[in-house]
Amino acid sequence: MSVVSLLGVKVVNNPAKFTDKYEFEITFECLEALEKDLEWKLTYVGSATSDQYDQELDSLLVGPVPVGVNKFLFEAESPNTSRIPDADILGVTVILLTCAYDGREFVRVGYYVNNEYDSDELNAEPPAKPIIERVRRNILSEKPRVTRFAIKWDSDASAPAEYPPEQPEADLVADGDEYGADEAEEEAEEDAIAVAVEKPNEPVGADAEMAGVETGPEIAEENGQEEDEMSEDGSVDIEGESEDELEEEEEGHGEGVDVEEDAMEVDGIDKQHASAATAKGESVAS
Repeated sequence: MSVVSLLGVKVVNNPAKFTDKYEFEITFECLEALEKDLEWKLTYVGSATSDQYDQELDSLLVGPVPVGVNKFLFEAESPNTSRIPDADILGVTVILLTCAYDGREFVRVGYYVNNEYDSDELNAEPPAKPIIERVRRNILSEKPRVTRFAIKWDSDASAPAEYPPEQPEADLVADGDEYGADEAEEEAEEDAIAVAVEKPNEPVGADAEMAGVETGPEIAEENGQEEDEMSEDGSVDIEGESEDELEEEEEGHGEGVDVEEDAMEVDGIDKQHASAATAKGESVAS
C-alpha cells in the first residue's frame, strides 16, 4: 500500500498564454511520517518524435510531510521555445506531473495540451515562424492520465514483492535448447494418441491423411473410374463396381487384403473412408 496517495490536482490558470506560468493546486494524503521529502516535477514534452526536446520546467521538494491531508501550490515556468522545433510548437503535446520519494517515482499524471493561435485567421494560415505571443495553451484538465507505481518507502516491509520472481533454474537451460521442432513433434504424437483414445475406430497417421482426402472427379479418373460412377455427394459408388474389376485390383497387388476375412457390408461403411481405401489399392467386398 502506498504511504502517500494523490487525492487531486487542480489546474489554476487554464486556458492561458503559452508564455504564462503553470500553476497546479495539489492535494495528497500521507498515512505515516516520512524521513525524507517528496520531490515534485513538471516536464514538458517538446516533440512526439524524440525525447531530446523534453524540458523539466521545475521541481519542488515538499517536506517534512505531516501525517494527514496536505495541499500546496506548485508553479513552473513555461517551456523555452528555442529548445522546441518550430513545427512542434503548435498542435497537441503532453505535460507530465510526477512525484518521487527518495528518487523512486510513485505517481505520474499526464495531461494533453493543445497549443493554437488566439485568432481564426492565424490558425487558418499559420506563419512559417511561430508568433509565440499569440499562442495560447489549453490543458485538458478533465481527462488526466494517472499512473501509480509500488515503491519502497522508509521500511523494508513496505517494499513491493520482486517481479518477475527469480528463476535460477532458467540459467541451467542451454541456449540452443529452445522450443522448436522436437517439442512440436512430441505434441503431434500426443495429439494423435489422444485421437486414437477418444475415437479408436478412426485411422491415425498415414491412414488418417488418406481418409481425409476428398474423392472428386480428378481422383476418380486416376483410379480408372468415370465421373458418372460418382454419387451426388462426390463419393464413389462401390456397389457399381464389377467383380472382374475387383479381381483385377487384387491381382495387381502382391499382398492384397483378404476379402473374406475383412468382408463388410457397403451400407455400413463410411463412403469417404471406402473411397480412400480404394485409392490405396485395397479391395472392399460388396
